[in-house]
Amino acid sequence: MIPNRAKVDALRKQYPPGTRIKLEHMNDPYPVEPGTGGTVRFIDDLGQVGVDFDNGRSLSLIPGEDTFSIQHLKTLNFYMPMIVTADRIDEWGGYVDDEPEQLTDQESIDYADIIRDAILKERMPEEAERGMMIYHDENDSLNAKVQSFRFDVDVRQGKLWGVAECELREPLNASEMSDLIEVIVGQASDGFGEGFEQRGLKTPDNDTVYASLWSSDKTWTIQTEQERFSPSELPEVCLSTLPSTGEIICIKRGESGYYLSEWETGNAERNRQIVDYHNQRRGITPAQEEAMVGGSLFGWNTPAADPSRYEKPENSAPSMSL
Repeated sequence: MIPNRAKVDALRKQYPPGTRIKLEHMNDPYPVEPGTGGTVRFIDDLGQVGVDFDNGRSLSLIPGEDTFSIQHLKTLNFYMPMIVTADRIDEWGGYVDDEPEQLTDQESIDYADIIRDAILKERMPEEAERGMMIYHDENDSLNAKVQSFRFDVDVRQGKLWGVAECELREPLNASEMSDLIEVIVGQASDGFGEGFEQRGLKTPDNDTVYASLWSSDKTWTIQTEQERFSPSELPEVCLSTLPSTGEIICIKRGESGYYLSEWETGNAERNRQIVDYHNQRRGITPAQEEAMVGGSLFGWNTPAADPSRYEKPENSAPSMSL
């Protein structure tokens, strides 16, 4: 039966283009696998829902014959300290200093709106649906699970932060979380962020400010919103190495066991340097790393998952630098 115009219009309001759905059952000789996610592209005049599925297939669903539900996205935000510098202009129109001056936290906050507006203006039309994930062209589980991520800024605890706002279709495992962090860091340092930090932003005082999402300074870290502002004893994910082989592994808080990392080099010493570097960037201490290993092997409610067991005097702490 051909649906009337009112029903078609109602479907178009319920499932506008870009809506994420999850298939439950398809009445088709060659159905898409149940549980597959997809993105609504259109509702035709017959009331059929055109969907691009995450497995690469594009098929139409028929409400009443096929069953599916809206896939609600979950938000995961990563925070990184934003560094703001300024070229000051004197009363004669010349520069006050030869080099840009790094601003204090409060001065940086004063320019938050200017920086946010500039970031929003940088967003391209082709990024509307998936943000900067369109530049991750790997056909992998990360692309399947992460709908989008976009940069923004936020003011918290008296500081200006760069934020990577991520929308997830499904929860990430430890390896996927590490990969997402690297995608974000890559865009903050060498992709979007590299170009953005070179674009001077004019202030009402005719000064020019420059905002950096990334820094080579060892104090720069990237952490989830919970890790940054509501820290638990342990991070959500971390890297480590297997004592027996020196292979790089990824560990997720609360999960037993570990995932092998794609960053494996075959060289135990180099692996250890990579792990130390990335954990330092995540604000993860050696004691927390050891507790994460203990929790993944012996249980998260055991003393092995308590980082205080592994803390050492400050003067004997191992170096975390490459």
